[in-house]
Amino acid sequence: MSGHSKWANIKNKKGKNDAARGKIFTKMARIIAVASREGGPDPEMNAKLREAIAKAKAQNMPNDNIDRAIKKGAGELGNAVYEEVTYEGYGPKGVAVIVSALTDNKNRTAADVRHAFDKYGGNLGTTGCVSYLFDKTGQILIERGDLDEDELMMEMLDAGADDIQTTEEGFEVLTNPNEFLNVVDRLEEMGITPVSASIAQIPTTYTQLVDDDVILMQKMLDMFDDNDDVQEVWHNWEEA
Repeated sequence: MSGHSKWANIKNKKGKNDAARGKIFTKMARIIAVASREGGPDPEMNAKLREAIAKAKAQNMPNDNIDRAIKKGAGELGNAVYEEVTYEGYGPKGVAVIVSALTDNKNRTAADVRHAFDKYGGNLGTTGCVSYLFDKTGQILIERGDLDEDELMMEMLDAGADDIQTTEEGFEVLTNPNEFLNVVDRLEEMGITPVSASIAQIPTTYTQLVDDDVILMQKMLDMFDDNDDVQEVWHNWEEA
């Protein structure tokens, strides 16, 4: 989705009940713990960990939870060895979908992802089948509030942002992945907590859906969201 629906999707995630938010925090803790184990517990020396922390804070994850995941790291994961895996496929009417997962059992996760695609009118594809339709980009969403638009733009561009787009809901800051953390750090210095902050796959072209296909697509996304292994889903669905 793009435009208004992108903001609506973020707010919908933030407005979920405690059980659903607990699941989000569990996923975030896994990402943080793996990053801490792989690159060390110091965010200043571990860019992957800093990115994970920024993403968790945007989800309003409590600092105590973040610190616990960093400190306990591999200990929280027991003997499990988690791997990052990415799947590509098609949703209803050929919508391009990229699924990022963190799993200790690739066979299980692949079967679950394939099932979600198949159940709702899509199909799992091969590596590279849709990724060429996306650009890897730092994406930060900031609520408008009482922010001074000109000041924010100057600060973001000075920090390394490539583009700032404005909507009724707020601001979308786009960055080169290498500049993402610099922009996040500048926001923190300004006392601004973003609604969302991550290295995202931004579509270069969109596919519109209507009627029953919208329902199928949303159910597919909900099924991915409910899967503990799935960390992020990107797609090029745009509401007609």
